[in-house]
Amino acid sequence: QVQFVESGGGLVQPGGSLRLSCAASGGISGFYSMAWYRQAPGNQRELVALISGGAVDYVDSVKGRFTISRDNAKNTVYLQMHNLKPDDTAVYYCNTHPVERRYWGQGTQVTVSS
Repeated sequence: QVQFVESGGGLVQPGGSLRLSCAASGGISGFYSMAWYRQAPGNQRELVALISGGAVDYVDSVKGRFTISRDNAKNTVYLQMHNLKPDDTAVYYCNTHPVERRYWGQGTQVTVSS
């Protein structure tokens, strides 16, 4: 059964950087488009970054600051985040795109605060 395990979150000051990792198990492959999503308290879960074939895309609020990448040999998807802002504070999740609800993991908490 497919599972995603997110890691790499933490507490950082504004302007700091983090790299999130998403380890996949259960037979997921590069056939699937993958994405990072985030959910802040009181907000809806939103798509942050998408990688589909050779193309990537981002929500406007993170363009120029975040980079999504994948290593299919390691079954891992990454999100490199620079110049973090307080509004980036959220639980970050990875999943396929379109999402499969049964694939949601526990997420990893990112907190940006001075």
